[in-house]
Amino acid sequence: MRYESVMIDAFGYELAPNVMTSDDIEDRLTPLYQKRYLKKGQLETLTGIRERRYWDPGFSMNQGAMQAGLKALGASTVSRADIGMLIYAGVCRDQLEPATACAVAHGLNLGPDTQILDVSNACLGVLNGMILVANAIEMGQIDAGMVVSCETSREIIDLVIGRLLETLDMTVFKQTLATLTGGSGAVAVILSGTRSPKTGHRLLGGVIQNASQWHRLCLWGPDTGFPSTLPHFMQTDSVGVLQHGVRLGIETYSKFRKAFDIGPDGPDKIICHQVGSAHQKTILASLGIPPDRDFTTFEYLGNMGTVSLPMTAAIADEREFLRPGDRVGFLGIGSGLNCLMLAIDW
Repeated sequence: MRYESVMIDAFGYELAPNVMTSDDIEDRLTPLYQKRYLKKGQLETLTGIRERRYWDPGFSMNQGAMQAGLKALGASTVSRADIGMLIYAGVCRDQLEPATACAVAHGLNLGPDTQILDVSNACLGVLNGMILVANAIEMGQIDAGMVVSCETSREIIDLVIGRLLETLDMTVFKQTLATLTGGSGAVAVILSGTRSPKTGHRLLGGVIQNASQWHRLCLWGPDTGFPSTLPHFMQTDSVGVLQHGVRLGIETYSKFRKAFDIGPDGPDKIICHQVGSAHQKTILASLGIPPDRDFTTFEYLGNMGTVSLPMTAAIADEREFLRPGDRVGFLGIGSGLNCLMLAIDW
């Protein structure tokens, strides 16, 4: 897909207020570590994540998304009246119905003509939402749109710790290790037409690939039957996700480079989905991208799902890692497996 008239106009993000270190989590898991002769420090060693953040108990997803949206509007050339589409793209939602986007739109005081909807696609949700807004802008349906997301990890991590303390089982530990990397945060991205080229970043387009035969590698429940028949759970085949995710990433990246005439050294800068140190090292080595072209936040924010990549891009922009004139690649991968890579002229 290619775009001629779409800009990333502004980002906004909200950090969750409560810091939870990997040492804190391991302290809670002391009975498991003692029974299985695990040394403290394993969690950070295996993942590269020192800390992650939690929202306060009872915090709703629309609150975080609205706060990020307000910050994005404050940094944007776009007004509320210009927003023709609002997409909430988080894995975590306030309820099945109505769309969490409705509460966000109300909180942002968006107009009655705004299209409002939720989009869900594991960790790719915000990138998918950006594509949907970009399509509408390119076709002249709207002048501008906003994608928001808020993710929370407190509840699922508490449940996993409870299960680990109940079972003291190493198999369960391996299945839920990825869950313990989870972080919380909120983000907003505003896209507009090229009428604001001096302040925005031109979205050139993207490439999408899937390997849906691996859709069972990472699962988060319960099911949505009425009533639900399963307890809340999350389990991940981390080795399988890394192995097959890297293979899908290589295939997607090859098509991405050809589509946007990117040389063998890759884009000037990249922002990847923030999983952890092992994933980052493996994917960069597999794609032949020098580590100094990547910017990471997983060390202190963990894996915030859909929020991770766009928030990392916003922080990288603030710290002037992303500079005007850079060709930037957003390299996203999510459970399913799905891979989406976007090209941006910064």
